[in-house]
Amino acid sequence: MDTRTAHATIRFGLGRRAGEAVPGDPVAWLSRQLDGPDPVLATPAPGIQDGLELLRLDRRDSGMNGAPPIRRVGAMFSAECDAIAHTLLNTASPFRERLVWFWVNHFTVSLRFGGEIQATIPSYVREAIRPHVTGRFADMLSAVMHHPAMLMYLDNHVSVGPNSQIGKMQHRGLNENLARESLELHTVTPASGYTQQDVVEYAKILTGWTFELPEHNRGFMYRSDGHEPGPKTVMGRSFPPGPAGGEAIFAFLAQHPATYRNLATKLVRHFVADDPPAAAVQRIETVLRETGGDLKAASLALIALPEAWQPLTKLRSSEDYVFAILRALGATSFPPPELIAALATLGEPLFGSPFPNGYPDIASGWDSPEELMRRVDWVYRLTPYYTAIEPMSLAADILGGLLSPETADQVRQAGSRRDALTLLLTAPEFQRR
Repeated sequence: MDTRTAHATIRFGLGRRAGEAVPGDPVAWLSRQLDGPDPVLATPAPGIQDGLELLRLDRRDSGMNGAPPIRRVGAMFSAECDAIAHTLLNTASPFRERLVWFWVNHFTVSLRFGGEIQATIPSYVREAIRPHVTGRFADMLSAVMHHPAMLMYLDNHVSVGPNSQIGKMQHRGLNENLARESLELHTVTPASGYTQQDVVEYAKILTGWTFELPEHNRGFMYRSDGHEPGPKTVMGRSFPPGPAGGEAIFAFLAQHPATYRNLATKLVRHFVADDPPAAAVQRIETVLRETGGDLKAASLALIALPEAWQPLTKLRSSEDYVFAILRALGATSFPPPELIAALATLGEPLFGSPFPNGYPDIASGWDSPEELMRRVDWVYRLTPYYTAIEPMSLAADILGGLLSPETADQVRQAGSRRDALTLLLTAPEFQRR
């Protein structure tokens, strides 16, 4: 496998599976993966109504007969973790999958909110992220802002206008979390010059945006009696009251020049280098602006960047590293408890980001001596189950021309096949992409 092909499978994909067919034209192979709908969506899975119904039932039964409070929800979430692992290990569209998880991290929701959010996360990825990865950013933003996972994670489901009917009766008020993170992280960033008053006004627009659990009417809900009345002004623009104001501000923010710059910078950082080259950022920003936020066009522009074809400039995050190893070893499944434990041990628990800005996308987030030693320990515990694999053949399959002479010598001279596999899978060129 030549260096360019190996690089395509690693930088833009999830790492080659041993024995997998090698793409003859790496760029065409990547481009084809963005055609048509996401194949994962063809597989039936629980939707948001299903998750919230299980949450309703768990809440109903909480404390009865010693039943745990999220028994049904927990089982559904475990099944979804298994489905996620199966997709990442077996997908024929690894570039699309990498984009899915890039956007999941951009619009982070986290289990650190509490166990009940498990009811909403599986449908969040399938309903708010996957359908829009090759669509318009404005549509993804709107879907995210309507989804109960985001409303719950950043407490918007309890935010009401101080002058709304509920606010006056219950003396409740604004929660600014979602508005603040939407501006700071998801769209325009502080570089746009927004103020604290803009955050407050945006939070007023989002009052009454909640969800409910009762039977036959579950999911997103707009409560007019919790919405702050009157027009609001954000970043010099006036927005009407009611749901129309929300839709209008999402469209405004999604197409703001500062948002395009933010998205371009993050995409280039993920696919090119920790310090994004200015020319590459400018190119992706231009594509986003000229296409009105077309994410497929931006993704195709990424693989056309000369800078994106410089190999091994990025350190794999822990999740990326774990799945690259399992794919390399030919695993088609992995027990959910062991996968969750592995990701937690290596510092990137699934849906467990400690903050709304998601997991780091630069090497300094993953390259401390302690973190790198945990990787070595985990691989050394894993490799005894795969000693039927010949290490040098595996190296040729998964790294091709990226394998360094130094690593090749170490693998050949290892005292056992287990040691050889561990040396290969912890080598610098395997830990990078």
